[in-house]
Amino acid sequence: MRAPQVVVVMCHPRNGTAWPHHAGHNSGAYAVRLGHTEYMGNLLADPPEQLRAFVRDGRIAAMPARRTRRRMLLEEVARAFEPGRQYLEVAVDEVLKGVFDDHCALRRYLVDEDFMSRTADGLYWRSGGAADA
Repeated sequence: MRAPQVVVVMCHPRNGTAWPHHAGHNSGAYAVRLGHTEYMGNLLADPPEQLRAFVRDGRIAAMPARRTRRRMLLEEVARAFEPGRQYLEVAVDEVLKGVFDDHCALRRYLVDEDFMSRTADGLYWRSGGAADA
């Protein structure tokens, strides 16, 4: 088993511009664990029966119009994020790009349906959905 890699990324609080953070420079950077895209490949590989019409090849082909099915799909996507861990918007976008073309809309759905929460400066964390045991 490979140890998780950690990359520190600086992010502008207003416009979300990101750049690598160099060691030794002390400022308010947050650590982002890489490797979520590996997990995302398995996340929607075998969706529940009610969601199979919306998922093709492990990616969301269409967002369900019915709120109950959309929430089911969002709950599956939210499992990619660990409860209690904070993520920069850049890291959230990277994960969501792997599963849906309109990653911005998917991020908004996750926040609007209370699966994720965010601060004004672009820090996200999982706040809802079933926890994996």
